[in-house]
Amino acid sequence: MNHSPENNMAGKRALVTGAGSGIGSATARTFSRAGAKLALLGRTEDELAAVHEEIGGQEAGHHILLADVSSESEMLEAYERVKRFWGSLDIVVANAGVNGVWAPLDKLDVSEWDETLAINLRGTFLTVKLALPLLKKQRGGSVVIVSSINGNRIFSNSGATAYACSKAAQVAFAKMTSLELAKEGIRVNVVCPGSIETSIDDSTERRNISTLHLPVEFPAGEVPLTWGQPGAAEDVADAILFLASDSARHVSGTEIYIDGAQSLLQG
Repeated sequence: MNHSPENNMAGKRALVTGAGSGIGSATARTFSRAGAKLALLGRTEDELAAVHEEIGGQEAGHHILLADVSSESEMLEAYERVKRFWGSLDIVVANAGVNGVWAPLDKLDVSEWDETLAINLRGTFLTVKLALPLLKKQRGGSVVIVSSINGNRIFSNSGATAYACSKAAQVAFAKMTSLELAKEGIRVNVVCPGSIETSIDDSTERRNISTLHLPVEFPAGEVPLTWGQPGAAEDVADAILFLASDSARHVSGTEIYIDGAQSLLQG
């Protein structure tokens, strides 16, 4: 029996948060090629529309959901829409996240801390919690959470305290819920990307951190496997596809590091 991810995603229905760019859009394209139907969730309509059109749009069975993952009311409405057009869900990819503000602890505003935790951690909580009724209708399903090497293997990115804490908490959340939901046949796993070519750095605010960094240099670059070159969003999407598919049917509560051994060198 062929259990390749490409052969067992046909007809599966997947919701992907943060689907308008980066890892989210790469995941949407990868899932679509494998035969899945997508609900693309995000806050930026034009980005979502571009991805939606690229993967075939409404005619291919895909949908757009405008929502802020940190808003309970907006996420409730999004899942009500999923219920109306599909009735249930097979896969949830909790990808939406921000780097937020990177700054020394005494320069980091409480509001900045709260915003990072709201999107990255509260957003993951709401995305998974509110999906449960739809996943349980299938008597199973797969949840994949996009975390990071930061907060899990990497602690040297000085100033990234809020971000790292939110990402470490996502891994703990996945492990706790994987055990709790196992009796429902729902698997929960995590991917922890390292340096990946996405646009997330464009919206990262770094303040007063130049004096915080430890004097460590990696002459050949920080990513050993690729001689310092970052990975591609598609590298992460391929791992998400595996974890979401029946090929990973006996995998739950597990994190996969997608970093070309970067975190082993840099951590």
